[in-house]
Amino acid sequence: MAPQTWHYGLVAKWWAEFNEGGREIDYFRRFIERDGQPALDVACGTGRLLLPYLRAGLDVDGCDVSEDMIALCRERAEREGLSPTLLVQSMHELDPPRSYRTIVVCGGFAVGSDRAQDLQALDRFYEHLEPGGTLLLDSEVPYANPQQWTHWLRKGRSELPGGWPDADGDRRVASDGSELALQTRLVAFDPLEQHATLEMRARQWRDDRLVAEEVHTLDLGLYFKNELQLMLERAGFHVAAVHGDHEEVAASAQHDFVVFVARKPLSVA
Repeated sequence: MAPQTWHYGLVAKWWAEFNEGGREIDYFRRFIERDGQPALDVACGTGRLLLPYLRAGLDVDGCDVSEDMIALCRERAEREGLSPTLLVQSMHELDPPRSYRTIVVCGGFAVGSDRAQDLQALDRFYEHLEPGGTLLLDSEVPYANPQQWTHWLRKGRSELPGGWPDADGDRRVASDGSELALQTRLVAFDPLEQHATLEMRARQWRDDRLVAEEVHTLDLGLYFKNELQLMLERAGFHVAAVHGDHEEVAASAQHDFVVFVARKPLSVA
């Protein structure tokens, strides 16, 4: 089965217009520069990480399951005279035309997939890394969102599905003069299976008149640090470090994100 995604249509347009910057960019870039190229930006979206790397002259390819995101990434790159290799592929079916010294997975692991597909994805990353190569994979810890954390309790789940917020959400003016907004709500939560089901509503206004609306549903897998580390080791990786919040410091319970620095052995015993 193909993974779910909500990164199409208006959602993809919003990402291309407004999803820029972030400390992740410099964090992952340091590893690409130190650990080697070529690199692959998995779940590259519309190029938040990829385009800065290409501007810096780094040899980086991109892939994403959403053809809309890839098309917008290509358009943005071509406007700057860049011509990256971009692939429309899911993680668990990853099959790029070359191997990599570094693979980066930023914000995309366990989005819209199931656990079997997540295990397959780790196997694919391992297969397409050169011996001694590095996988950098981040994951938001399940307790980072205080509103979502209450739904691990039976009482909190009885309140689901939640309603849409009364406000229009993060409504912004796009480059074509229209206004775009995204809203997200939690509709189901399963602590036993460790996944949440969310809906995202994307809307577009012109001259203050609502002209388009899309609603997409997505399941998110929830992983704790030790579970992910065991999965990486099962795939054959050596976990060299676990960093917190995209800084080169050891992860702790105070961090909202963990980043696994996982190496493929130089040789297989």
